[in-house]
Amino acid sequence: MKFKIFMAVLICMLFSLTGYAEEKHLTILHTNDLHSHFLGFSPNGDYSPDSINDDKTIGGWARIATVIKSEKGKRSNPFLVLDAGDFLMGSLFHMVSREHALELELMKKMGYDFTTLGNHEFDLKPTGLSKILESASKKGAMPKIVSSNIVFDQKSKKDDALEKIFEKGVVKPYDVVIKQGIKIGLFGLMGIDAASVAPFASPVSFADPIETAKKMVSQLRDKENVDLVICLSHGGMEGDPEEYEDVLLAKNVSGIDIIISGHSHTILPEPVIENDTIIVQSWAYGKQVGVLDVKVNSGKVSVEKYETVKINDSIKGDPEVTKMIESAKQLINREVLAAYDLEFDQILAETDFDLRYKTDESNLGNLLTDSIKWAVNRVEYDPADPATRVNVTIQSNGVIRDNIIKGSTGFVSVSDLFRVVPLGVGWDDTLSYPLVSLYITAAELKKTCEVLTTVYPLKNSDYFLQMSGIKLTYNKNRMFFDRVTSISLEDENGHYQKLDYSDANTKLYKVVTNIYNATFLKIIGGFTNNILTIVPKDRNGNPIEDLAAVRVDGDKTKDGIQEVKDWTALVAYIQTFKDNDGDGIPEIPERYREVQGRQVWEKSFNPVKLLKGGNYITWAAFGLIVLAFVFGILIIYIPVRIIKKRK
Repeated sequence: MKFKIFMAVLICMLFSLTGYAEEKHLTILHTNDLHSHFLGFSPNGDYSPDSINDDKTIGGWARIATVIKSEKGKRSNPFLVLDAGDFLMGSLFHMVSREHALELELMKKMGYDFTTLGNHEFDLKPTGLSKILESASKKGAMPKIVSSNIVFDQKSKKDDALEKIFEKGVVKPYDVVIKQGIKIGLFGLMGIDAASVAPFASPVSFADPIETAKKMVSQLRDKENVDLVICLSHGGMEGDPEEYEDVLLAKNVSGIDIIISGHSHTILPEPVIENDTIIVQSWAYGKQVGVLDVKVNSGKVSVEKYETVKINDSIKGDPEVTKMIESAKQLINREVLAAYDLEFDQILAETDFDLRYKTDESNLGNLLTDSIKWAVNRVEYDPADPATRVNVTIQSNGVIRDNIIKGSTGFVSVSDLFRVVPLGVGWDDTLSYPLVSLYITAAELKKTCEVLTTVYPLKNSDYFLQMSGIKLTYNKNRMFFDRVTSISLEDENGHYQKLDYSDANTKLYKVVTNIYNATFLKIIGGFTNNILTIVPKDRNGNPIEDLAAVRVDGDKTKDGIQEVKDWTALVAYIQTFKDNDGDGIPEIPERYREVQGRQVWEKSFNPVKLLKGGNYITWAAFGLIVLAFVFGILIIYIPVRIIKKRK
């Protein structure tokens, strides 16, 4: 007996010396970019969380809640539920986020432990974000939030309310939790690209994520003595794989064990390993969750198992979460939609085809830009004053967030339409981007069109422009910044007339877009080394200093500006469609089944097409080519002449 006890003790000691006794297990369920998509889509009306295998919708927070419970129940080891930011902005539910913080309340109910702040958390400006965090904090219902590289402006008061929330510890630069003996340190980062598309975060700015991460790792490793470091990074995995922001983060910062990535809406079927750092990201909008099982052994973390779980109708929704979401619908009806005489599930149209956006002219892009033109002409166009008629409307793909899908019934509801263009906040402090009217010259309109040919290819598809009132031809083989070869504008009779976009044409043309895109047009010159400088003007040609001054007023009989929003323009336009089958529901017109040829792309090496109408960049490039050709001839010719003379 004594011998058996001795041997058992000896075996335990041997296991301890080999590190086996130190091996521990941890499971992380992770999401990113949930964007307030509480319901399965598309369309919302098809979503049936109380039953399975009877709809084709994807997503739904009640389903995610079920997966969280299920995955936890399969394991006895410690379990963390993490999110990499952009939990806000994307559906009607975010319209009451400042007052009720529905997203954070639901995430807590679902079992989330930590999240971070993405760029869209700043869409409502620092003051709006402070209200969201304060509402959630008062309820005592929110996951912990870590955000490490936020920098407050000490000279401005516009971010003071948010700074106070941080000082209270509602948001921390890092946090430490102990799960069954594993000491885990977590911190959060805003990535470089995410920061660049958060214009309404100002005066808040963001410190370099790599330098910040080095400080956080040092703090967590050296002072907090954690066993494992996790970064919630709203940086992304987009572009050149070797230049992914979160890959560069791992490559340049040793000591991060796991990066939960967000922002780029990337599907990673397997973790990416870089510099011993495990990087994962799980699509967007709650369409999928990732489940990462890791082993922690002698200070090293390795992947034990990884799987992605598609959130679809094979999963029954958690009834308590479903009940909370249904209650939230009624809240939206009372506090938001009643003012528009609308309801969340109200059917506004039907369609027998899908309307989708893509990185090209799209039928959805045609519909959206037409809705803007219609809505603004309705309140601003005076036939006696031709300059008030809208010439061109613009919508960027980055602002379009979802498609209109016919689903099982073809019905299109208010919530479906809102989800297409849901982003932003106006100067009236109500949510959604307002529309603005501005004037630019023909030459500046051509520069605007060059965003399609140059900025979008250099950046990403978010910068692709959908347009109405205009037809364009591009030659992809021409020089950057000079690929537009023809522009035609629609006249009041619906016919297209060729535009002279030379500097000789000093006429001003009316362009309408939302405030986000208009802000970008004002700064595009700086981004392109002043090649595409555009100066938005009022109808008298005076530069617009404050875009708030040119908001579209939807009702001039009322005091102040009644902002026309992206989504209200779309809803109002849809309501003008005809009910052709007599069922009381308007149909989306057949003309939107296909694109309408507003953008024609060609590839031609014809010298005339390469040079005709070229700007100084094209002619400078042509001059360099000619000089190079002449220089090459001289290099060949001179030695030949010398040889002949010697003979």
